[in-house]
Amino acid sequence: MESLFDPKGTQDIIERINKLQPTALSQWGKMTVGQMLEHCQGPLKVAFGEIQIKRGLMGLLFGKMAKKTLVSRRPFDHNLPTTKEFIVKHEPEFEKAKAELINSIARFSKGPSTIKNLKHPFFGHMTEKEWDTAQWKHLDHHLRQFGV
Repeated sequence: MESLFDPKGTQDIIERINKLQPTALSQWGKMTVGQMLEHCQGPLKVAFGEIQIKRGLMGLLFGKMAKKTLVSRRPFDHNLPTTKEFIVKHEPEFEKAKAELINSIARFSKGPSTIKNLKHPFFGHMTEKEWDTAQWKHLDHHLRQFGV
């Protein structure tokens, strides 16, 4: 499984981000490329403990079961819902959002000690390895969404 804790995994993701263009169109979903870049920062900020999101009823009911898919090798399905806190309604400045995402990825890649919150707002308690897998799969999902 790919990993942001592995320098090659981090390099691969950052190289793909650097291939994005401000005019890139999504292959599914409603986000623009700038919104996607900002959206992808949300789960990283949750892991860093910078954003606190209360676990909702859906997470309590289905989170543990859904976590099995999260940590599997299977890519995320298209058009999955997200928490309202991760929905970006404005149009971010592309280069700024890209730089901030790359900085957050570089920070996360320093290892498990960067994770300050082991409770995911949907999946519940997650190990550092599960957080790593989730972050890599989330980034991969959205980069594929924009063709890189």
